[in-house]
Amino acid sequence: MQRDAQPQQTAIPFWRDERILKVLGQIAFVALVLFVGSLIYQNMQAGLARLGMKISYSFFDGTSGFDLAETAFPYDRNSTYWQAFLAGLLNTLQVSIVGIVFATILGVILGVARLSTNFIINRIAAFYLELIRNLSLLVFLIFWYLGVFLKLPRVQNAVTWPGDIILTNRGVGIPWGIPTESFPTFRLILLFGIILAFVVFFSLRAYSRRTGRAPLTLLWSFVTLLLVGVVGWFVLPMKPLILDLAFVKGLNLSGGKILTPEFMALTSGLVLYTGAFIGEVVRAGIQSVSKGQVEASRALGLNRFQTLRLIVFPQALRVIIPPLTSQYLNLVKNSSLAIAVGYPDLFYVSNTIQNQTGRAVEMISLVMLVYLSLSLLTSVLMNWYNQRIKLVER
Repeated sequence: MQRDAQPQQTAIPFWRDERILKVLGQIAFVALVLFVGSLIYQNMQAGLARLGMKISYSFFDGTSGFDLAETAFPYDRNSTYWQAFLAGLLNTLQVSIVGIVFATILGVILGVARLSTNFIINRIAAFYLELIRNLSLLVFLIFWYLGVFLKLPRVQNAVTWPGDIILTNRGVGIPWGIPTESFPTFRLILLFGIILAFVVFFSLRAYSRRTGRAPLTLLWSFVTLLLVGVVGWFVLPMKPLILDLAFVKGLNLSGGKILTPEFMALTSGLVLYTGAFIGEVVRAGIQSVSKGQVEASRALGLNRFQTLRLIVFPQALRVIIPPLTSQYLNLVKNSSLAIAVGYPDLFYVSNTIQNQTGRAVEMISLVMLVYLSLSLLTSVLMNWYNQRIKLVER
């Protein structure tokens, strides 16, 4: 039996091979970017040379000569520029972390309220979301600073809220804990509690995979940490923290923790503004889960809470996480508007250093590098979590 002749396959020329053309296109694009970047760098160096300057970061060892209203560590005008830059960076991190936590809580509440069957709650949430999302963030921040926190009563007429919270136009005073001699030991106990909480978390997850049941892993892990902390608090001979209350002293506030109007205006504005966008993200994520999933869970005998925890939220998170990451990045970058209300964040401090030293290139490059690093770090963490919860297809 004579075999049919196999058609000869002719090799595709490389200029018509799609795979090779894609690689060549990528190489050409990178080369173009490097060429343009090289031109910009050479032009910048030539301009600095005409001014008798060159790129250097040695000026950071010099004395700053200016004060900062808020710092996370002891700082005065005799500190170096590096210390000033670090203080601004820590202030940015503080606002970003606090803002992300509270904006997430607010967004979840708004998203659920927007889907509520209660007419009043639904309409209030809808009005808030539509109003805030159509405002300018800069105007919103200035409103909170000039129209709210600077309009609070003077120190002489301070208003005290329940919980010993003092409201004045000089800041908001809240109770705060002062570490005692036993606080280092208490930190070790808390570290042990965190390790034990992780053990409980992974043990419950293994139990869930083995039995098919779904225990409240996060809740029990938190309860474990809380119990260890409470036991450690009472076992130690001296309390780890002494509660320090804020009080009026002369024309200022003293004691406790004093939150300045600038910090409160910036954080409140970012939380309320970003929370509105997160609320819409949460609403869209919940609505993406088909009603058939809910009806099936009810048919299996799950109650409303179990349906939300086991059916709705796990599926909604796969839709929520990607746009939620964008909102977190927006909040971090929008914190640079702190300069509008006088809060000494990274951009505010770097702008002051730039005005004093004339080192615009060095400062702008550092600020860009820091914001890029914060954005990449946030993206990496959120993408890692997104990979953990995404639907695995077979």
